[in-house]
Amino acid sequence: MRPSRVTSGFSLIELVIVVVIIGIIGAIAIPRMSLGAEGAVESALIKDLEVMRKAVDLYHQEHGEEFPTNYTTFSDQLTLYTDFEGNTSASQTAEFRFGPYLRAIPALPVGENAGSNLVKGGGENGDETAGWIYRNAKGVVKANIDSEEKDSSGKSYRSY
Repeated sequence: MRPSRVTSGFSLIELVIVVVIIGIIGAIAIPRMSLGAEGAVESALIKDLEVMRKAVDLYHQEHGEEFPTNYTTFSDQLTLYTDFEGNTSASQTAEFRFGPYLRAIPALPVGENAGSNLVKGGGENGDETAGWIYRNAKGVVKANIDSEEKDSSGKSYRSY
């Protein structure tokens, strides 16, 4: 008598069940991952604004309650050494003893000007290419984002 031949492997039903399970897992995971990316952008904007606002506050405290002069000098006054009057220097000396408050102005992480680290002042919309708006009267720093753009919860980025 001949020994019977034993075959091993997966049946078609088993393979179909595995493919269906992988599809269900993918349908759950992919939307969550894309929502995570959107949340990361919102979080980056919040943190960048927080860091820049704290730098402006520290400058304000160390310079006799004066804010950085205006948007044209904003970047230099926060990224270089300053004297009490707000003049800037690339190197620290006894006179230029304050700062730097930031290593660099961060790039705007969201919106039509994403990637721009330019700072502008002026009107509500600032400049089309600027990432940030600075108003020296009160030391206000905002993202230069169209008022129509909203985060995942429906809150306008302009209100951050």
